Amino acid sequence: MKLAHWLSGSLLSLSIATGASAEMITRDISYTLDGTEFKGTLVYDDASPAKRPGLLMVPNWLGINPANLEQAKLVAGTKYVVFVADMYGVGVRPQNSEQAMAAVKPLRENRALMRARINKALAVLKAQADSAPLDTARLGAFGFCFGGGVALELARSGTPVGGVVSFHGNLDTPDPADARNIKSKILVLHGADDPSVPPAQVQAFEAEMKSVPGLDWQLVSFGGAVHSFTDPDANVPGRNQYHPVVARRAYRMMDEFFTEIFGS
Repeated sequence: MKLAHWLSGSLLSLSIATGASAEMITRDISYTLDGTEFKGTLVYDDASPAKRPGLLMVPNWLGINPANLEQAKLVAGTKYVVFVADMYGVGVRPQNSEQAMAAVKPLRENRALMRARINKALAVLKAQADSAPLDTARLGAFGFCFGGGVALELARSGTPVGGVVSFHGNLDTPDPADARNIKSKILVLHGADDPSVPPAQVQAFEAEMKSVPGLDWQLVSFGGAVHSFTDPDANVPGRNQYHPVVARRAYRMMDEFFTEIFGS
């Protein structure tokens, strides 16, 4: 991860908005589900004991790694407690796209399993209220690429969190009727030229959202952006490519979205 590049790009405005930090705490948390061991990471600033909202972060298909832990720190700032979810289990840490594809496939083919794992991660986040400055009445989730799709599945599972944000995430789901379960506000940040999420998938998602009267949802389509537009290491023109201007706009939109939901 080109950290200096990252700081000067996507999350600079967000880190400035959250103020100076004292010490950023990162703490690994082990947990089990159906006999599988997982290890997520809790991230927060200890500058103040004041309770703050909790955000569940779902990484892209590479899962937990040093790059997305730095990302979590910058999102957390002094405003949030962030828990980086482990969707694969401790024995699975993809090192390349082939390994990532193998790790993702069982979850995309079994949405019940995907939903069980992300709901377990949310439960683990809630359980940290006694040891971190976490307000469990104010919870949200966000994710990137595969993780964006997982965040949407959390909402479709009916779990009541304040808001869910997807950055260049998959929008498909096996049963669009599950949208009727959604109890969260939805923000989808999408690259208009993303070949991994083509127009037909976007249109199906819009129809899914519109099928639920009164559902609070937004889809922002960024012109000129493709997949992975928030990732400084993405450099496959026309397919997966970092777009610093769009990334800054998208992060600001997420910050405004959660500020509206949770208060400043």
